[in-house]
Amino acid sequence: MFLNQETFCTIIDNTPLISIDLIVKNHQGQVLLGKRNNPPAKNFWFVVGGRIRKNEKIADAFIRLTHQELGQSFSLNKARFIAPYQHFYDDSILGDDIATHYVVLAYELVVDDLNDLPIEQHSDYRWFDIDELMIDIEVHQYTKDYFKE
Repeated sequence: MFLNQETFCTIIDNTPLISIDLIVKNHQGQVLLGKRNNPPAKNFWFVVGGRIRKNEKIADAFIRLTHQELGQSFSLNKARFIAPYQHFYDDSILGDDIATHYVVLAYELVVDDLNDLPIEQHSDYRWFDIDELMIDIEVHQYTKDYFKE
């Protein structure tokens, strides 16, 4: 369900958003990160993912988000649930004066063959070794949190 901007603004300003983050790994153990085009976390390397829509089942959201974010659809049964997380930002897609709160369901997905990754949400993609992303100042802290022991 798509919302008009006024309704969406009210929701972001007053409630948490529920999302899925995809910790996409290849068989070498590297993690796929995208350089974010939009706030929050604009210009940071971040895992891919997105919001779950009203009346959308988690399994359906997973298929939609993998298609939108990776250019290929994957089913939820191909992933491993990691844990829930919370992300708090001082800004939002609607501007600097509205904070964003996400309740994130993090899933790990192992894939090797990704071609033609979409550039709507991310300007670039890279495979990172975990040790590398943990020390890179352009990788967002919330992404690093997925790899803390």
